[in-house]
Parts: sequence; C-alpha cells; structure tokens
Amino acid sequence: MDRVEDVLTRLRRYPDVEAPNLYAVDAADRLLLDTAADAMAAAGSGEVAVIGDAYGALTLGAAARHDLTGLRVHQDLLTGELALAGNAKTLGLTDRYTAHGLDAGLLTGARVVLMRLPRMLSGLAETAEAIARYAAGDVVVFAGGRDKYLTPAMNEVLAESFGQVRAGRGRQKSRVLVVGEPLPVGESRFPVTERIAEIEGDVVAHGAAFSGPRLDIGTRFLLEHLDRMKPDAREAIDLGCGTGILAVALAKSRPHLRVTGTDQSAAAVASARATAAANGVADRVTVVRDDAMSAAADNSADLVLCNPPFHVGAAVHTGSAIKMFAETGRVLRPGGELWTVYNSHLNYRGVVERMVGHTDVIGRNQKFTVTRSVRGLRDVQR
Repeated sequence: MDRVEDVLTRLRRYPDVEAPNLYAVDAADRLLLDTAADAMAAAGSGEVAVIGDAYGALTLGAAARHDLTGLRVHQDLLTGELALAGNAKTLGLTDRYTAHGLDAGLLTGARVVLMRLPRMLSGLAETAEAIARYAAGDVVVFAGGRDKYLTPAMNEVLAESFGQVRAGRGRQKSRVLVVGEPLPVGESRFPVTERIAEIEGDVVAHGAAFSGPRLDIGTRFLLEHLDRMKPDAREAIDLGCGTGILAVALAKSRPHLRVTGTDQSAAAVASARATAAANGVADRVTVVRDDAMSAAADNSADLVLCNPPFHVGAAVHTGSAIKMFAETGRVLRPGGELWTVYNSHLNYRGVVERMVGHTDVIGRNQKFTVTRSVRGLRDVQR
C-alpha cells in the first residue's frame, strides 16, 4: 500500500491546467482501487480495462498495487492520455498499459473494468453498451465518482446494458456502482443524428460529445455573426470544435475556405468528422485531436472561432480558456481574427486583448458576449 500511495501522490495533471485547487487524484479514485482490489487480484494479464482515468490514478494505481500488466486504457480527453503517459514515464510504469479507443481492442476478454462515471448520461450509455458487447460474460464493472455528480439516472442507464447494478458503501463523499451480468445489446444506438436548421444540415454525435446532436446556446449566438467574420479568410480553425457545427457552417457558407476543427475529446473528433461527411464538406473540413492547437504552426490561420470552457473538471476555472487564447495569439497571422463567445460574467475581453490583439464587443445578450480580436503586427513581434 505504501507503493500505491507513493504512486498516487506523485501524479501530475500536466499538460492539463495545474493549480492549487485542481488535483490529479481524488477520493473516488482511491475508493475505486479499494473496491475492485479483490477482483483485480484475481484477474490475469490483459483482463483489466480502465475507462475515463483522468490522469492515471486508476491505471498506475492498479499496476502498482497488483503488479498488473496488459492494462488496456481508454481516455476520451487527450490531456488525460498525455498526463498518464508522462506520469507512467516518471514512475517507470510505461510498459504496463496500452491506449485504445472505445472498441473491441479495449474490451474483448476483459473481466474487470474500472471506470470513472462520466457526467453525460449519453456518454455512459455508449460506454455501457460497448462493455456489454465486447467484454467477457463474467465481467464486473466498478464505476465510481463523487457523490455530488451521481444520479439515480446513472443506475437506470447501466441497467439497460447489465442485469445487475448495485451501489457500494460511500466513503469521503464518493461512491462506486458494481455492475455485472451483461445483457445482449444489439445494434449500437450511437452515434446519433439530428437535423439542425441553423446549418441546414445534420449533426452527428457520439455519447461523450458535449451537447450531443443539439446546438448549444453559446454556439447559436456565435453563428448569428458568421457573415461578419473575416471575409477574405482562406484558412480557419474551429477551436474546441465539439460536434463540428461551426466548422461545417463556415465551410458550407464559404466554398473557398478550408477549415480545421480541433478538439481534445476523441468523441468530439469522431463526431465532427461524421458531421462534416454528413454535410458533404469532408473534403474541406479536417478534424484533428489536439490540445488547444498545440500542433498548429505559428502564423498559420486567418480566422479562429472559439466557444471556450470555463470548467476544468469539477472546478470553475478559466485556465483552459486562457490556454486556448494564448495558442490563438501564436497561430493567427497578422490581421487574423479570433471570434469568441463566452459567458458574460467571465469578462474575458481584457485577457483576449492581451493575448491576441485589439478586441471589440460585437454582440451581447442576457447570458453571452461575442468578441472579435484582431492580431496586429505589433502583437506578432512582441
């Protein structure tokens, strides 16, 4: 146990935002490892899968506690994958796991699954279906989270794919659901497709994609200003593209424009690619999984659109948005524009002006503000 605690206390969130109120491991991770201890001790190499491990606590904790090898891991967020890889290297545990999509490669033959419960019920439904479809018939799923995010609806969603769902005893405001007896699940319900009038086309969404196939109200407000966005742009980036609504709307309205959608969520990237294909613009919309445009070249875009998050995990924190703005300042060409929509109470205008360039408020309603920032030559040189 000393070895496990040593592993957990050395974990970092990097390259995700790091701050005194943000942690790489929490009580739910520790409770999951304890609750599943007997099952993992009885499992053989390659029989344990981990889903939704934020920064490596479950994967590396299991490896250290039970000397497990062949762990198979799926993390939707790229920052989680990179953090796990960095932590594993620091701890000398890089040979204990492999990364996978939410697919047969992750789950075939798995007898134990450790999982952090996702916030979105659709994401939980798609994950539960995948486990029931591919894992061993005697699989036991240990699905945990913080009490404040658990709802009875999660039990109901799990019961659609499993015959047994029971709640374990809570500890430190955390709880684990123990799930077994997979049911026949038939054809997958995901991704789902919905017609969106604002883009005169279909939106395709996997379960973990933010807002699902719907148009969130911030994106809707930004879409109202589409015609005013840099008319001579040739290269545009939809930063944090989600299901690809903004990228597709741009591409459909401007046949000369090439658009890159970028998101760190694997579910979002798969959704945006499918949305582009469904709307006949896959030849001009490229979607990449990236952390805040870190792979984009300096001075490579004329136009960036962004609907930034203001939560980092459970905490209200603007670090992720600031990271996005900093990268935008690097990627935009002189004269390039950043169009941002954000919750008005966050008052990002000063931050964006400092990191990108001169910023004007273009629109404001009861909840959101839309700004346009222009990258000047002085901004490029400083």
